[in-house]
Amino acid sequence: MTFNDIFKSSFLENVTQFSAVDTLVGMLFALIIGLFIFVVYKKTFNGVMYSSGFALTLVGLSLVTTLVIMAVTSNVVLSLGMVGALSIVRFRAAIKEPIEIVYLFWSIAAGIVIGAGMIPLAVIGSAIIGVILILFANRKIHENPYILIMNCRDEAAEDAAVRMAQTALKRFLVKSKTVSGGGIELTAEVRLADAATNFVNKLYDIEGVHNVTLVSYNGEYMS
Repeated sequence: MTFNDIFKSSFLENVTQFSAVDTLVGMLFALIIGLFIFVVYKKTFNGVMYSSGFALTLVGLSLVTTLVIMAVTSNVVLSLGMVGALSIVRFRAAIKEPIEIVYLFWSIAAGIVIGAGMIPLAVIGSAIIGVILILFANRKIHENPYILIMNCRDEAAEDAAVRMAQTALKRFLVKSKTVSGGGIELTAEVRLADAATNFVNKLYDIEGVHNVTLVSYNGEYMS
C-alpha cells in the first residue's frame, strides 16, 4: 500500500466526521478552565503592572488550542497541514515575569487535553495546579527587600548615617558607594525590622545628610 492508496481510501471520509455536541462540550469546558486560569493569574499576580490583555490571552489560548486539537484528531490531511503551518509561526511577545510562562503552558496543556477528549484529566489537573499556585503565591517566605540611597556631605555624616541605619534596620548591606565633588552617595540593600519607615526621617535629620531615598523591589530586577 502506498500513500496514494491511503489518501484515496474511504478512511479520510470517515475521520472527517465530527460531532457538534462534542465540539460544543469541549469548547465549553475549555472556556470554563480558561476563565479559571484567568482568575488564578489575577489573584496570584504580584508584578509591577497587571496586563489584562495577557490575562485574556490565557482564555483565548485554551479555546484556540482545543479547537486545533479537535481538528487535528478528526482529519489526517489537516493534521499534516497543521504541522507545516505551525512550524513557520514565530511568537515575539515579551515575557515580563517568569511565572507567565507557567500560565501560557497551562493554557496550552489544558486545550490539548480537552481537545483530545480527556476532560476529567483537564479539570482535575487544572484544579490541582490552581490550588498550588494560589497557596505558594500568598505565602510570605521572606521580608520585602528595599534599596536605601543616601547622599552625604562628608565621611563624618556617612558614618553617623550608617550607624543609625544599622541600629534601626534588621539588615544593612552596602551595594555601592560613589564619591564625587558633591559628596558621597551610598546605596544599600536593607530589611526593615517592622513596617515603619520613620527611620528615613531620622536619617535625613542627621547633619550633613542631603537626601535619603527608600525604594522597594522584589529582588529579581536588581541584585
